[in-house]
Amino acid sequence: MPNSDSAPSASTAAGIEPAEPVLTPLTRPRDGIPEVINTQVALRRAVRELSAGTGDLAVDTERASGFRYGQRAFLLQIRREGAGTWLIDPEVLDDLGELRDFVNQQPWILHAATQDLPCLHELGMSPTSLFDTELAGRLAGFPRVSLGTMVAELLGLQLAKEHSAVDWSTRPLPESWLNYAALDVEVLEELRQEITKVLEEQGKMEFALQEFEYERNLPDPQPAEEPWRKLSGIHKLKGRRNLAIARELWLSREALARSQDTAPGRLLPDRAIMAAIEQKASSVPALLQIPGFHTRHAKRDAPRWMDAIQRGRNTRDLPELRSAKPGLPHPRSWAEKNPVAALRLDAAKVVLVELNEQWNIPAENLLTPKYLRELCWNPPALISVETVAQKLESLGARPWQRELLSPGFAQAFATV
Repeated sequence: MPNSDSAPSASTAAGIEPAEPVLTPLTRPRDGIPEVINTQVALRRAVRELSAGTGDLAVDTERASGFRYGQRAFLLQIRREGAGTWLIDPEVLDDLGELRDFVNQQPWILHAATQDLPCLHELGMSPTSLFDTELAGRLAGFPRVSLGTMVAELLGLQLAKEHSAVDWSTRPLPESWLNYAALDVEVLEELRQEITKVLEEQGKMEFALQEFEYERNLPDPQPAEEPWRKLSGIHKLKGRRNLAIARELWLSREALARSQDTAPGRLLPDRAIMAAIEQKASSVPALLQIPGFHTRHAKRDAPRWMDAIQRGRNTRDLPELRSAKPGLPHPRSWAEKNPVAALRLDAAKVVLVELNEQWNIPAENLLTPKYLRELCWNPPALISVETVAQKLESLGARPWQRELLSPGFAQAFATV
């Protein structure tokens, strides 16, 4: 006889969807909205209070993506049990050394750590160990892993996210924004505790610890060799000359954005660059008739854009139609270029599907897609569980991944 927990409710049996759980709105930090630390005296006090607290540091940052050049942090949020939440303005503080020395000796809790770690590294800050609640959610099989969703599901709290895309370089910061920033770290310790219980019940805690350490040691993203090729819509351009014009416009915009500390897209949208090339603008007045050149920034710098267009038209340094990407060809072409590798990739994907069903871990977390392609294109000369595991290790796969994947991959490759 099924227990009461497994028996369907009357509403479910009648075909009525069960009611959504009632969430408790989390509207203000429990200790009130913290002041913004923007003096050396206040920073020393913050470090002193945080040092007296206990446990891991809950850490978050706010950037001004889409408003300022680059991805630097305009606000640091740090919370610790017994010390409360501290909001720190790194833009105005001349010396972060005392804070840096402290946080670099502590374990951290973050949500989506890969988004925050690069800008924290810019400030010289790194944790001794890491717990990423978003990555933990992926490994636990949560279908949605945003902070708000996980807080709702595991803590029963409703976390407002209305200020996630605002200009955090604004000074002074409005009180409602500070309230939002403080709440982001308010829940991280409790969320960590709850997701840890889930991972332990699923037998995945060791998986998570290995993933956190791997993530902590990842190098920061490096710019592409030809970053101008990432212009939106550039794939529609025909001819090397048009690509040269796009490159010159991108370079000119990038230099101006850097000098003015402004997001490049605010100076000139990608769509305006594409339109100027497609319509073959030959003068400033013609340029100003093109959609995207009507903004204040675009109008003011129209002569600059026209100069860039002329440089692109006159240069002898024409880019190739396609970048010479290092690495493997796209899997779409494998059937033609390396049919056996294509078969191995198909067989390996079957293994990943089976393990996904068994462990409820997304395929991209079971193994980085880049590693999967490299293994299938350049497998060991002799296929065995041991040689496949060695190859995966050389690529960067963690021990838990090698243990789960190597037997299945070895068996699949042996049949190809």
